Parts: sequence; structure tokens; C-alpha cells
Amino acid sequence: MTSVARAIRHRVDPAPFTALVALGDLVCIAAFVLLGVTVGHEAIDPLAQPGRVALTFLSFAVGWAVTSLAGGLYTVAARASVRAAIVRTVPAWIGAALVAQGLRSTAVFPGGVALTFFLVSVGVVLALLVPWRVAVSVLASDG
Repeated sequence: MTSVARAIRHRVDPAPFTALVALGDLVCIAAFVLLGVTVGHEAIDPLAQPGRVALTFLSFAVGWAVTSLAGGLYTVAARASVRAAIVRTVPAWIGAALVAQGLRSTAVFPGGVALTFFLVSVGVVLALLVPWRVAVSVLASDG
């Protein structure tokens, strides 16, 4: 367990700004999920099916947790420049979407697997995450 904690410490800058960045990442993912379940191909009422929405969000959040930590997206280096933000965010989100698809292929998570949904999730979330991460890098360089 100590080696896991040590490994995570090298992948996460323990600062309040890092928590804000993580929260923003989750907001981007949640926006995609809410948009998808309300007006996407499912078109469900999130208040009527909160468990389904939560599990859908969880599949993407777990994928992001795995790939963002592996990619060091919560380090100072990840927000050191606009280029670093983009170069790290894009492959991390593609990996997260792949993990989410893997989770959605199980009986535990709703939605199933579909190449078109994978491509939509990559495109839409990157359209949210990349500007957020670019803004983070600009704010970090000003501070």
C-alpha cells in the first residue's frame, strides 16, 4: 500500500489548485453525461433515473481517474504550458473513453459498447476538456 501512495504522490501535486483542476475535469465529464442522457440517443429524464445517470458518469470518471493519474495530469508539468496541457489531455481522454467503453460492456454499467458513441464521447469531451485545461495552464503560468 505504501508503494501505491508513493506512486500517486509522484503523479499528483498536493495543492488546492490541483483539487480545483480535478473538479473542473469532473464538471466537463458530467456536462457530457447530462447532455448525452437528456438529449442524446437515450433521451431519459435524469431525475427519474438517477442511478443510470450516476453509473454512466461513474464509468467515465473511473476511466479518467485511471488515465489522468497514469498520464500525470495533476502535476505541475501538465499545466506548465498550453502545449503540455493539450499533449497530455488528448491521449488521457481517449484512454479514459476506452476504459469507459470497457466498463459499459459489462452488466454493471448501462449503455453497452458502440464505436459511434466512443467517437462522440471522445470528440465532445475533448471539446470541453481541452479549453478547460488550456485555461488552467494559462492561469497557472500567471500565478
